[in-house]
Amino acid sequence: MRALSPRQREIYDIVSERGFASIESLSQQFDVTPQTIRRDIGRLCTNKLLQRFHGGAGRASSVENVDYSDRRNILNQEKRLIAEMVAKQIPNRASLFINIGTTTEEVAKALSGHKALRVITNNLNVALLMSDEDNEVIVAGGMVRRRDKGITGEATVEFIKQFKVDYGIIGVSGIDEDGTLLDYDYHEVRVAREIIDNARNVFLVTDHTKFNRNAMVRIADLSEIDAIFTDKNPPLAFREMMKSKEVALHVADPTPKVK
Repeated sequence: MRALSPRQREIYDIVSERGFASIESLSQQFDVTPQTIRRDIGRLCTNKLLQRFHGGAGRASSVENVDYSDRRNILNQEKRLIAEMVAKQIPNRASLFINIGTTTEEVAKALSGHKALRVITNNLNVALLMSDEDNEVIVAGGMVRRRDKGITGEATVEFIKQFKVDYGIIGVSGIDEDGTLLDYDYHEVRVAREIIDNARNVFLVTDHTKFNRNAMVRIADLSEIDAIFTDKNPPLAFREMMKSKEVALHVADPTPKVK
């Protein structure tokens, strides 16, 4: 997947926040022709980031995620900044869960240089990244998925239940406007649920595109998270919700989004 242009990223942000945007309104906002906007929307729809509707584009499907290989190429720098923030919060000799996700993989990279960590993961990519460091890596049992090297299933859930760790680092596919954390895969959600239940501190790592994004399966409520690490300030409603639920917010780029 080719990288998105700055305008395409802005279109994605606008549609994600509003739910729908017309070709006409986007054409006026960016001062380009409707044909140009149609091409931009076509690229975003091809990458399963948006869904085409008559006269415009809306949020993507709640039942199908973007391919894992493609997700790795979306917002790379932003994910690295998020990961660096998280790594600063993790002391040496800590125990932690790290689950499946492209942003959690960046966290694993950012933890390079930490000493004597004990890492429990159901992500073979994370295990490979951290096994060369001065850390102990424990890999969950279960079925390995070809598409992302994630491990899921009943055996994985039972394995996670054995531990109580200092930090649980999780990603999500979407955060609903009511504060519900969402994902697409029921099996993956069950593992994330156990990580939340068995970590003393739960860190959610997510780029700004996940706010107001739809997915089908409920993981947890925002109140069950201790801190969110993201690349841009979420919309005001989410910031107020985090404050009311006592969820710490760490932002790589503190500039508020234009409403």
